[in-house]
Amino acid sequence: MATLIDYFEKIKLGKLLLIMLKSSGVSLEVFFLTLIFSIPLALLICMGRMSRIKIVSKLTNTFLLIIRGTPLMLQLIFVYFAPSVIFHVGLGRFVAAIIAMVINYACYFAEIYRGGIQSIPQGQYEASKVLGFTKSQTFMRVVLPQVVKKIIPPLGNEVITLVKDTALVQVLGVAELFHVAQTQSGRLVSVMPLFIAGLFYFIMNWAVSKSFDIAEKKLDYYK
Repeated sequence: MATLIDYFEKIKLGKLLLIMLKSSGVSLEVFFLTLIFSIPLALLICMGRMSRIKIVSKLTNTFLLIIRGTPLMLQLIFVYFAPSVIFHVGLGRFVAAIIAMVINYACYFAEIYRGGIQSIPQGQYEASKVLGFTKSQTFMRVVLPQVVKKIIPPLGNEVITLVKDTALVQVLGVAELFHVAQTQSGRLVSVMPLFIAGLFYFIMNWAVSKSFDIAEKKLDYYK
């Protein structure tokens, strides 16, 4: 009898792991789509923030203040409901989640970019000009490699936070990892799904952390 019970328990655990793995795929999809679109968007926002045109820099700064000064959960709800209220056009839950996540993280990445660019001494720009480099050559060959080296640690912290923030899309009903873990925990009357979800998040963050460590070591020659 005990062996039969153990057998059924193993089947339950196997099914639970399969369900959790499937939902972690949704979390990874949210993570990668947010990263892919927010990184280039952050560069545009950074350029707007550093623009010499006052109205552009002020508008960008105000936008950054609003996004960084309000909770991501509130932004998710706003992006989902606002288009249907204002323009009478509905967005899908997943699409709305990605848009809100991309905008939020692009703003944080933009400030990291700005900090890295402004940390480069003015003398390097002047030296490049003396050597006959154009502005684009100076940025691509002199400034950018040093900026990348400087922004990797803070960028890594934000990306790790992004892994955990994928759980917030459940507010729109997107069945990502944590949402499914909560559902399964209630159904099974057990905290095991939550512990499994925690383990999955840890593994994902470990992979992100190791990736940034490797990237940082490869750029050690810019010391």
